Amino acid sequence: MKKHIYLIALLFMTCPAFAQSTTGTLAPKPVYRDPVFNGAADPTLIWNRTKKQWFMFYTNRRATDTTDFGVSWVHGTDIGIATSADGAGWKYLGTAKINYKPDSGYTYWAPEIIEHKGLYHMYLTYVPGVFADWHHPRNIIHLTSKNLTDWKFESTLHLVNDKVIDPCVLQLPDGTWRMWYNNEADKKSIYYADSPDLYHWTDGSKVIDDQRGEGPKTFKWLNQYWMITDVWEGLAVYSSADLKTWTRQEGGNLLAGAGKGADDGVKGGHCDVRISANGRAYLYYFVHPGIRIKGSRYQQQRSSIQVVELKYEDGKIVCDRDTPTYVDLEP
Repeated sequence: MKKHIYLIALLFMTCPAFAQSTTGTLAPKPVYRDPVFNGAADPTLIWNRTKKQWFMFYTNRRATDTTDFGVSWVHGTDIGIATSADGAGWKYLGTAKINYKPDSGYTYWAPEIIEHKGLYHMYLTYVPGVFADWHHPRNIIHLTSKNLTDWKFESTLHLVNDKVIDPCVLQLPDGTWRMWYNNEADKKSIYYADSPDLYHWTDGSKVIDDQRGEGPKTFKWLNQYWMITDVWEGLAVYSSADLKTWTRQEGGNLLAGAGKGADDGVKGGHCDVRISANGRAYLYYFVHPGIRIKGSRYQQQRSSIQVVELKYEDGKIVCDRDTPTYVDLEP
């Protein structure tokens, strides 16, 4: 009996998914708000090797603009950047300097950024203008940078059609690369494309279509591949052993209800997941905290970034947004 108790205690001490995660820096709620437009959304994090800081890139929605018609305030957006030493305390840096701004106007959404062999690669949703509705082309473009602030346009990816958004890129076990994205023209299903070198992409096929969704985030954690998508009823979770066949996690979506913390009283949306070098996993997501406030367009439009630590229980990914989150994010 004593031996069994010892083994259980050892498991909890050595497996970061089960550990009592109270070490690190206590994250505020919200963890970040954009000081210019107050419309930060669709976050993605990357470690800046030169600056020794975390950089958060995000869709910089113009929430303070209440004069535009329709959804114009979600267009005409640059990509915001915030920095942090620990993943908990964030400061606004500015906007990414992207050298792809055709004369017809531009909108940037949902950046995905990875680092490979000393070069940073951004895959970015590009919309050719500022529009009051959603019925316009979107493409995914590829940019590169050596410093995470100045970005060089490389190409427009030729994918299934011109209604594609929200790229996510992961290196496969054989060293090649796979991108998951949202095909809006096919009932907002999740598709994929493959590349040998991050520059040349071959379209694949549909992989997720059990429910409309967007913002796929694919990652490896605890010897398993996971994908989280925004289904507008919280976040759906899928798992895969081979990155080909995906199984929906049962028991409900993450962040489907209302949290109790500041700016966290509504469902969570489009996220990023960062796996720390110590094995702990953090989910950064955005919310529209004032979406239910009638009579105030600004309150309905504004958005905030939150963070919560992921746990692994009974074969499932879970999280508790109302438990204090201590961030110990090691590059």
